Amino acid sequence: MEIVLIKALQLICCLSLLVFVHEGGHFLFAKFSGVKVEKFYLFFNPYFHLFSTRDAWFTRLFPYFKDNETEYGIGWLPLGGYVSIAGMVDETKDATDLPSEPQPWEFRSKNVWQRLCIIIGGILVNFVAALLIFGMILFH
Repeated sequence: MEIVLIKALQLICCLSLLVFVHEGGHFLFAKFSGVKVEKFYLFFNPYFHLFSTRDAWFTRLFPYFKDNETEYGIGWLPLGGYVSIAGMVDETKDATDLPSEPQPWEFRSKNVWQRLCIIIGGILVNFVAALLIFGMILFH
């Protein structure tokens, strides 16, 4: 029974690393393009989360951590992660939720190449990570 639990924990850790790298790719390309990132979460958080930088205990413990733009956190459902990008209409938002005029820091105000880079950023970073891991295995 312990072996099964250890293997399950190893699987969750490995997949969490891949999800973190993937979502980090979207995050980095959005930041490089000047797009505001509202949330960066590892795991999903329906109804509640395990950790967030907006929690009261976190702000008391780390008073010098000032990123008023992005909320970082860890959800409780280990099935993936997400990056909430300002001005991007996805399954959590509707086009009517956005203001009528695109703001300069929003996804929808960027040109096509910047939007494409933000969208494929996660896949690109996963590909580079796979090449690095494969290279390390070959080197070993």
